Amino acid sequence: MVVMSPSGDVAMQQRDLILWATGLMLIVIVPVIIMTLMFAWRYRASNRDAEYSPDWDHSTMLELVIWAVPLLIIIALGAITWVSTHKLDPYRPLDRIDASRPVPEGTEPLVVQVVSLEWKWLFFYPEQGIATVNELAAPVDRPIRFEITSHSNMNSFYIPALAGQIYSMAGMETKLHGVINEPGVYDGFSANYSGAGFSHMRFHFHGLETEADFEDWVEKVRDDGGELSRASYKQLAEPSQKEPVRYYADVDPGLYDAILNRCVDPGTVCMKDMMDHHGSAHTNDHDEHHDHGSHGN
Repeated sequence: MVVMSPSGDVAMQQRDLILWATGLMLIVIVPVIIMTLMFAWRYRASNRDAEYSPDWDHSTMLELVIWAVPLLIIIALGAITWVSTHKLDPYRPLDRIDASRPVPEGTEPLVVQVVSLEWKWLFFYPEQGIATVNELAAPVDRPIRFEITSHSNMNSFYIPALAGQIYSMAGMETKLHGVINEPGVYDGFSANYSGAGFSHMRFHFHGLETEADFEDWVEKVRDDGGELSRASYKQLAEPSQKEPVRYYADVDPGLYDAILNRCVDPGTVCMKDMMDHHGSAHTNDHDEHHDHGSHGN
């Protein structure tokens, strides 16, 4: 039911898409069902008054209706899909708070870095310097940019009231933009099966009424939070189920980047450095080959 009555503008637009697509398809489905029942009743064996036309085999008008209506519906669905696919691209920054309000100029989105673990969610707030487990918060009407990765298994980050789902994958970063328009506490979970503790891989998203309420929540995390170092992250990353909410006030500033680049362990080469090394090695090889060719000439 929350999908059909969401509290975030992106989810609201997705709900409208569902309604439009369903409505367009019902243009064909409803008449077909009605006519199926009507024909079965009218041309039943016991109805001697029904017209009997054994030689009838073609009607141009009927053919036009049968082909034109579905074709028009497909054109309409195609146009809606084309526009909405670009407009609701999860990587695209928001241009509006809701249907009647654009994003004010100069507004910076709240950045939340998301890591799916076995079987819990870790959220980094890089600008605030805090992190939480299985609890997320953001002020109402403030655009949010989620940067999402995974420690190991592929999962799917999903808050139905806020926006659509998007996958989290180890060594990769996906993005999702959204905004919550009504204060409240909303359910978030993984929408992609990932093993034994998947059923309990849930968290609460708090839509807070004002920026001041959000600052109060941040202060609460700072007051109650512990330390999240690379060593404590390794412990947290161990598989566990029904993990309680945890707060971290002292967070290793490079931890999310290390998780994304698969180099949390000391001495491990980060993926981005590995790619830079391969890229520069390939360039050097190409230059040497070019030089040899030049000397030959």
